[in-house]
Amino acid sequence: MSDQIKERLSGLRDCCGTVASAVVTRDGLVIAADVPPGTFVETFAIMCATMLGAAVTSNNELRRGNPERITIEGEGTKTYILAAGRKALAVAVTDGIADDERVFRELETIASLVNQ
Repeated sequence: MSDQIKERLSGLRDCCGTVASAVVTRDGLVIAADVPPGTFVETFAIMCATMLGAAVTSNNELRRGNPERITIEGEGTKTYILAAGRKALAVAVTDGIADDERVFRELETIASLVNQ
């Protein structure tokens, strides 16, 4: 399964222009990743898990449902985090001009591989 996920993560570069992508557990362990050389993938993974965890905690305090996806926008970049079942999340980082819905559709496909 991990090889199939890695292949799909690499494919995100072609279809969506990602500069980094990963599937990680909700506690920040790397399942599969496609990141540039020199990236501390463990740090990337744990920080993405922390962001989704913070959103879950925030929503719980307001007695709202759990967030399914997060988009973070910065100067020339977008980060997409998608809940991939109860135990994982799928992440993609783009140069900021990607089609948001297409990125999330691709991440949903990857998430479905995690949950098989």
